[in-house]
Amino acid sequence: MVPMILERLVKGYVLRPNKIRFRLFSGHRLRRMTILAAIGLLAACGTPESHLERVLHRGELRVATRSGPTTYYLGGEEPKGLEYDLAKGFAERLGVQLSVIVADDMDQLFELLDAGEVDLIAAGISATANRARRWQFSAPYQEISVKLVFRQGEFWPRDFSQLDGRLTILARSSHSELLVASKPDSPLLSWHEVTDANVEDLVESVLAGDLAYTLVDSNDLALQRRYHPDLAVAFTVQEQQPLAWVFRKQDDPSLVQAANEYFQSMQDQGDLTQLLDLYYGHVDRFDYVGTKAFLAAARERLPQFRPLFEDAAAVTGLDWRLLAAVSYQESHWNPRAKSPTGVRGMMMLTLPTAERFDVENRLNPTQSIRAGASYLTQLKQRLPERIAEPDRTWLALAAYNVGLGHLEDARILTEFQGGNPDRWSDVKERLPLLSQKRYYKFLKYGYARGHEPVQYVDNIRRYLDILQWLEPAESPLTNDDAPELDKSELPAKS
Repeated sequence: MVPMILERLVKGYVLRPNKIRFRLFSGHRLRRMTILAAIGLLAACGTPESHLERVLHRGELRVATRSGPTTYYLGGEEPKGLEYDLAKGFAERLGVQLSVIVADDMDQLFELLDAGEVDLIAAGISATANRARRWQFSAPYQEISVKLVFRQGEFWPRDFSQLDGRLTILARSSHSELLVASKPDSPLLSWHEVTDANVEDLVESVLAGDLAYTLVDSNDLALQRRYHPDLAVAFTVQEQQPLAWVFRKQDDPSLVQAANEYFQSMQDQGDLTQLLDLYYGHVDRFDYVGTKAFLAAARERLPQFRPLFEDAAAVTGLDWRLLAAVSYQESHWNPRAKSPTGVRGMMMLTLPTAERFDVENRLNPTQSIRAGASYLTQLKQRLPERIAEPDRTWLALAAYNVGLGHLEDARILTEFQGGNPDRWSDVKERLPLLSQKRYYKFLKYGYARGHEPVQYVDNIRRYLDILQWLEPAESPLTNDDAPELDKSELPAKS
């Protein structure tokens, strides 16, 4: 009876954080000390340690992953990536440290797991039937599809029978299993598998013409097409493939169960939706023409105005690339831009906003950028202090477009419908409702074209992603290095 009670106590603390008992305590250290005390009593009763208990006793969760924009990478000074964020959250939930091992290829990932050097693999692994015979999988946390891609302008195959060049994929990937399963229906299908490459390598080889085709998961594809708009989709190879964490078959399921409850908790609290929106919420819709135009403008036009964005960023503390992304969305970096509604300049300022920030000439790029940066900073400051980044920035951008009053209406509606008014992923779902009479008639600021700020923020986030890829923060361009501003861009006062 005692071991059963203690086991329930351990599971209650680790796996059910919403219980009242857990709320009486705070801090991961106290949580882990409580759990370890219970584990010690279990050990004294002769109960062997489970996988979960070994992790807690060790004080460290060991996770294998791979480098990539969907998994793990260094963004500035801190690690980022969906898989990293998920693993970090799981370690925090358990009250232990996170140790990440980055594998060179798929083979090494599974070798590390089979050797017991890591507790799990968190690397965007597809949960296939063949793999499930050898390893344990957590509950899926994301669904993706698999696409065959080629270079825009080349021959467009409609199915495997029309391939007229080499198909190359990553060795030991789920794509290999898909092709083996497709072979009976396409007997002439052949492919080459490589181990010394990653998704980015294969994509770049296709775009360079060195490879004809490769297979790419839809989440990888969405991110790759931000920088490589000429990457075209031929057809979908498989729909709805689940991604999950991988565990050793010979280990007991205690850590798998803990992971499942962690994912369920994230789903219930909206944290998983928020995390997926952070990485993918702005890249669902691909605009080939728009992406090509932005890349061209970033190379040809942005260097002329970059010193102005950097100066404004130095004053406000904002990222100059964010300001440049806002300006491109507003004016396509055209100092003379104007709209029928009366907004003008690089940051498309209204006359009242320009007067508030002492702008004498809205068509002067220096004045416009500084005022726009100050206005965006002010909007961020007017939001409740409890709102964390990056939601604070996305909400402020929405207010820049639609107005703070309409944003607050959307936040009120979000809270009324059970969402979190401090999360962009929740608010963006309600903003379009501001154009429907059954909603806006009850709101203080009334009707608004609520779809526009959603598209506005998504566009800026895409532009920002591209600028962060083109211009890493570690290699800033000084004013001395930048081309001089063309004086013809300084029009008469308006």
